[in-house]
Amino acid sequence: MTAATHSTLFPHVPDSADAVLEGLDPEQREVATALHGPVCVLAGAGTGKTRAITHRIAYGVRAGILQPSSVLAVTFTNRAAGEMRGRLRQLGAHGVQARTFHSAALRQLQYFWPKAVGGGMPRLVDRKIQLVADAAAACRVRLDRGELRDVSAEIEWSKVTQTVPADYALAAAKAGREAPRDPAEIAQLYSVYEDLKRDRSLIDFEDVLLLTVAILQDRRDIAEQVRAQYQHFVVDEYQDVSPLQQRLLELWLGDRDSLCVVGDASQTIYSFTGATPDHLLDFRVRHPGATVVKLVRDYRSTPQVVHLANGLLAQARGRAADHRLELVSQRAAGPEPEFAEYTDEPAEAEGAARRIRDLVASGVPASEIAVLFRTNSQSETYEQALADVGVPYQLRGAERFFDRPEVRKAGVALRGAARFGSNDSLLDEAVDLPSQVRAVLSGEGWTPQPPAGSGAVRERWESLAALVNLAQDFAAAHPGATLADLVAELDERANAQHAPTVQGVTLASLHSAKGLEWDVVFLVGVSEGMVPISYARTDEQVEEERRLLYVGVTRARERLHVSWSLCRSPGGRPNRRPSRFLDGLRPGSAAAAGRATIGATGGIERGVAVSGRTAGAPEAVPRRVQRSPARCRVCGRTLTDAGEMKLMRCDDCPSDMDEGLYERLREWRAEQARRTGQPAFCVFTDRTLMAIAEAVPDDERELARIPGVGMRKLRRHGADVLAICAGQPCATEEAED
Repeated sequence: MTAATHSTLFPHVPDSADAVLEGLDPEQREVATALHGPVCVLAGAGTGKTRAITHRIAYGVRAGILQPSSVLAVTFTNRAAGEMRGRLRQLGAHGVQARTFHSAALRQLQYFWPKAVGGGMPRLVDRKIQLVADAAAACRVRLDRGELRDVSAEIEWSKVTQTVPADYALAAAKAGREAPRDPAEIAQLYSVYEDLKRDRSLIDFEDVLLLTVAILQDRRDIAEQVRAQYQHFVVDEYQDVSPLQQRLLELWLGDRDSLCVVGDASQTIYSFTGATPDHLLDFRVRHPGATVVKLVRDYRSTPQVVHLANGLLAQARGRAADHRLELVSQRAAGPEPEFAEYTDEPAEAEGAARRIRDLVASGVPASEIAVLFRTNSQSETYEQALADVGVPYQLRGAERFFDRPEVRKAGVALRGAARFGSNDSLLDEAVDLPSQVRAVLSGEGWTPQPPAGSGAVRERWESLAALVNLAQDFAAAHPGATLADLVAELDERANAQHAPTVQGVTLASLHSAKGLEWDVVFLVGVSEGMVPISYARTDEQVEEERRLLYVGVTRARERLHVSWSLCRSPGGRPNRRPSRFLDGLRPGSAAAAGRATIGATGGIERGVAVSGRTAGAPEAVPRRVQRSPARCRVCGRTLTDAGEMKLMRCDDCPSDMDEGLYERLREWRAEQARRTGQPAFCVFTDRTLMAIAEAVPDDERELARIPGVGMRKLRRHGADVLAICAGQPCATEEAED
């Protein structure tokens, strides 16, 4: 298993800025040199997007155009961020921050909390399940472990879409979500969960984003301090941004446009977590003068695999399909994808295991083979089948490599040998770094030959063998390296979660395979009811299932095997059929009805300069609606700060706010926050309350004009706010009386 887009393990650092650009294709080079203004990179699977954006950052740094400390690159997983940091180091771009959204926000929250809030920051909980279980106990609701995970996922979705407990049922129905329990019950659990967090002085990962957004919105001085630190932003996997993450990005940016986003709408597979490709697809609407670069040269897969991937999307529908990219393979021809039908699931697993055994026997490394399935529950059958034929495997999404007990213990042993090796008789006959590592790890259970069979003993050996292989690669790339140098490299990788290859077939769900690639991929269980999954009912849900299969296909470099079974168990009724997504693609099947869309070709689209300004996109791209600039209602100055625009006046201009009304609104907000279990700013921010107290609206129309009062909040709180403005008791108070 390797990270997407091959590169040598320890390449030499380029000796100049121009050398950073060597080896890039024309579109990648355009990305790397487009260092000013908004840039949108539409990058198909296997087209080298990470290579393009890391070379962009490195070129800007090495050319002296970008200051390393002023660049913030954000992505969605610690592994991807670690890989990006590693590539930037290899390109000589030291000091650039590459983090996940949550990691970047948490650092800012920890730093600014004493100034913005005061006191110690609440403790961050790693996992919600225990708190959800406590909430369920308080509500006298029985949840098994699976239901606890499902309810936790619903709470996470609610928070990243900025949905409060009282609005959950309506929002879930509108989004077409299949709630794991009665929506009213989930709303209650969500509310009690928030109460428990507050009572115990805890915050969760979504709170990290929510609180950071709140501080940056309400504290102009802090927002300016953050913007002074970070001048340039790069966002990877932009199709996976949630509304909350997009809001945080906008606050980081302020009124600047030094932003580069990278994504592929055809790889949007996390909408159930709140991700949406709309921010990617609307980028030219928000930034009319943006440069758009399309990467379609596929360096990963053979023409045969690419042809199948393109065919999968040819019948796709919806907005993402209208913006799909037609990949063009840059590799030599390979074997045609293989399709196989089996009588039942055990027979399908046994067939795949035998084929894998033969591939390994023919010289294909087990680590370059993956079995991908739709749900984790399918894993056990393939674990057993591979064990039966003596093929080692590893589970993707299991315990992280450097967290494994045997790896931690091996690290301690190597660190001790590096410090006191001269007194260790084990190292007396070790003549080089690899032999030193083998000698040390032999005391931890490593042997030249793997143990027979599978299970825990074999898994421990595979982990130690991966360290031995890494030592050999490191020594080859760094002649003369010492054991201490290797220990330092292991520490760096542990911090980045950049694990070496484990010699075993990878078993993974399609979702967890995103961003990875193998020489050989087995896509199993590709039948109706599984792909698309049975609970995908709406057109949008079915199209996401198609994209999920597309992600699976594009994980394969050379060989692709697609299979399905006619029933679940031996002797069962053969009532299954192959996935509809394979119609017209597998031998003997007719093409599905419907129009085929034309994919976008590669290339570059630039904004056009008009009257000294960067104008909009070509006519085919929606244009931003031109609005009059916001001006201060006191002095007439043009407003650019979000907080000032909300008040429609400069911070320095005199306020005509009704102080008494403002205090009544704050008291009402505090009560609403208590009732809903949300932070007060989720009801209305201080700025919005100030704007209301200055405007003193008489009706809903006037209230709706105030920035920060959207239709949802107008429906929910409008009557109360207008009553308070009129000096009357609000509906909530009357109900309590």
